[in-house]
Amino acid sequence: MSGPALPRYGTLLLAGTAATAIANNYVLQPSLTDVAADLGLSPATAGLVPTATLVGCTTGFALLLPLTDRVAPHRLVGVQLCALAAGLVLAAAAPNAPVLLTACLLIGAMAGVAAQAGAIAGRYAAPGRRGRAMATVATGLSAGILLSRWAGGSLADLLGWRRMLLVFAGLALLAALTTSRLLPRERPRPEEGYPAALAAMAPLLLRHRPLRRAVALGGLWYFAFNVVWVALSLTLARPPHSLDATAIGLYSLAGLLGFVALPFTGRLVDRYTPGRVTVGAVTVAALGTAVLAAGFPHPAATVVGLALFDAGCFAAQAANQSVVVAVDPHRAGSLTGVYLVLYFAVGALGAAVTGPLLDAVGWRGTVLTALGALLAAGGLAAARRAGPRQEGDAGADRRRPAALRHR
Repeated sequence: MSGPALPRYGTLLLAGTAATAIANNYVLQPSLTDVAADLGLSPATAGLVPTATLVGCTTGFALLLPLTDRVAPHRLVGVQLCALAAGLVLAAAAPNAPVLLTACLLIGAMAGVAAQAGAIAGRYAAPGRRGRAMATVATGLSAGILLSRWAGGSLADLLGWRRMLLVFAGLALLAALTTSRLLPRERPRPEEGYPAALAAMAPLLLRHRPLRRAVALGGLWYFAFNVVWVALSLTLARPPHSLDATAIGLYSLAGLLGFVALPFTGRLVDRYTPGRVTVGAVTVAALGTAVLAAGFPHPAATVVGLALFDAGCFAAQAANQSVVVAVDPHRAGSLTGVYLVLYFAVGALGAAVTGPLLDAVGWRGTVLTALGALLAAGGLAAARRAGPRQEGDAGADRRRPAALRHR
């Protein structure tokens, strides 16, 4: 630990900050049809809104994550949350697509502070509580993703999509004020400069095979995740369903199973290794996607499919990131930065192709495309398990009791 321990409330504050920040990547998705009608956009152009936020988030991970090791937490988080609020205000006032997409790029870049919150929690956690602190922040981040569509859709129906964005801007400013006052003020002392840290990120991917596999796995299921959720938002808003933003946002609550399952994933990884958990999780996500392809628009089938889909994706992500960190725990921040940059880049591609794909092949063809990505991820995960033991699995195996290792 490179600084004073967080106060008792510090981890919860970081978890709330992560939830507040990351939610802004998704709050507009239930209102895409309203945004398109207001600004005169085609469905394909409206589909670029979530793409822009994910591209911005990817850029933020690449350029801003290294600052976690260089800038005092109270200043780093506070400034980024203020910039996030500015992006939300710009989006709320957008008169046309170029301004809105520019604002979404800024929103996505600043929402990346959610990943920094986890790194700060790990660095400043009290001795013996680092894992618990990072899990708490991860839970907050997942809650932000899960509840964002419901909150954004409900507020958009109540206030309009522009005023909804202003509400989230106010929350970002409140979080900025709180974190600037309560987070640690000590500046970390990095071993290398910022340009050197950026330059060192790309070679990590070439050097570590487990990192490359983790990127490929995570990118495949995050591609599928964005295809399914953007397709669902667009489809439910169109005839014959024509649901409002609140109703569309309520479907996100089906993902509660994924949120509930997240705290148990770590225990499964410790007992069965990340590889086994990943195979099982991707299988669950693929099963949920198959249910969505066959059962939509029946509400019960849709809810069950979304629950299984989210649970599988959340669990797979938690297991996969444990592999990334195990590659070299001393460089966990840089490794995570490389992983998240590429992870979100592939996710942005998924969001970008969904609108045209939906127009070309319809709901079922679009969801089957997501299923294909998940099956590819499952095959890759199974091949990793069947091949030579990887660093992440080996590290987990060393942590298991001898009786379990030789079962």
